[in-house]
Amino acid sequence: MTRGVIVNDVHSRLNPTRVREIVPVASLDALVDAVRAARRHGLPVCVGGGRHAMGGQAFVADGVFLDTRGLQRIGRLDPRAATVDVEAGIQWPALIDGLAARQRDAAEPLSIIQKQTGADRLTVGGAVSANVHGRGLTLRPLVGDVESLAMVDARGEVRAVSRGEDPDLFRLAVGGYGLFGVIASVTLRLAPRRKLERLVTVERVDDLVGAFSRRVGEGCLYGDFQFAIDESARDFLRQGILSCYRPVAPPTPVSDRVRELSKDDWRFLVELAHTDRRRAFQRYAEHTLATAGQVYWSDTHQLGVYFEDYHRALDRRLRARVPASEVIGELFVPRAALPDFMAQAAAALRRRGVVVVYGTVRLIERDGESFLQWARERYACVVFNLHTEHSRQGLAATAGAFRALIDLALGRGGSFYLTHHRWATRAQVEAGHPRMRDFLRAKTERDPDGLFQSEWYRHHVEMFGPWQASGVQERRARRYA
Repeated sequence: MTRGVIVNDVHSRLNPTRVREIVPVASLDALVDAVRAARRHGLPVCVGGGRHAMGGQAFVADGVFLDTRGLQRIGRLDPRAATVDVEAGIQWPALIDGLAARQRDAAEPLSIIQKQTGADRLTVGGAVSANVHGRGLTLRPLVGDVESLAMVDARGEVRAVSRGEDPDLFRLAVGGYGLFGVIASVTLRLAPRRKLERLVTVERVDDLVGAFSRRVGEGCLYGDFQFAIDESARDFLRQGILSCYRPVAPPTPVSDRVRELSKDDWRFLVELAHTDRRRAFQRYAEHTLATAGQVYWSDTHQLGVYFEDYHRALDRRLRARVPASEVIGELFVPRAALPDFMAQAAAALRRRGVVVVYGTVRLIERDGESFLQWARERYACVVFNLHTEHSRQGLAATAGAFRALIDLALGRGGSFYLTHHRWATRAQVEAGHPRMRDFLRAKTERDPDGLFQSEWYRHHVEMFGPWQASGVQERRARRYA
């Protein structure tokens, strides 16, 4: 147990929060005891694992931070049902390796269907809480891969939650950002571990949806589009590299000498993206086009190189005036509206002088289940990593850029992801997430004393005040705001 320590997210570094204590939990009994102890002492509880969430969902000031990374065991693997029971603190590389080891002699091994891309050391429980998605071409968010949950609720009781058992809590907890209890374990749906060939082409945004459709028609399961990031070029956000993955026959050998970015390559490309974006994208495009035809496994191809807190060393190398980082934002637009959205986004970002360090377009199918669902339609998902100086001017510039991008998405019948920042206005939250007020009300009903909290939650309580439910809940949330 560590007392009175400042915690922060590992990517944006914009959420320093002093928690009262950090309590590592490595068993269900320890988790139950920690929740009950916090309840007895009247302390709010927050939950974190890999600490990648940038919107403040994992931290609460003066609260008890439950570090779930010790919950990392793999339980029952059911080949018939194609499911596996895993503790919520396990991270994706350990799960993939553990499944492979468990099925070393299996004729048809199973593995994960999807994970978030960009970083690997994120927990399964955190992924469920944010209802994440990967780069599947015909997949729903992660809710589609979740069979059931075991949760510790606000009374410190263990609850079994699924579509058949307390389905309302299931819909609230998946994408509920840890506000309805601590996820202790997850039963995940699996898929056959397959070999995939990588197909790579240069595409323009105007033709991108058609290109995605053609790849889906050819049987591709995964794919994404990395767009050009040089704001001085005509092809800024308009051209890029489409990489898709198509199943091949089982006897096909997996490439033993794949071209992939090394750690040094990754560092170099990140630095170029800050200093010479035209050259950075050219180098990336050359590398990616050279990987066409390589064969990968369907699970490990979703892993990648990422260095936590990399920007600190980058700031030193670039002799930055103030610390900086990248902040992610994700916008969702109807697929037919993608070309117009990207054209207007390019104009808005150029006008504001905000630098895009990395960006991608993916596809998502309609969620249809989770309460606070973000994939209300079949969207194109556009991810922006914006360089952000940690100064008043720098933060204001990034906040303004994301608000402008959100307006562009909303104006085309789209939405945005709530996970990465808290810069959306109340009107934008209401338009993009019309069930937010009902979500907060359901939180009050399930947790009337406000045991589970976060800075993200407190922000939205303030945003949607005056509070119309429990006075106890309101006072507890506002007390630390």
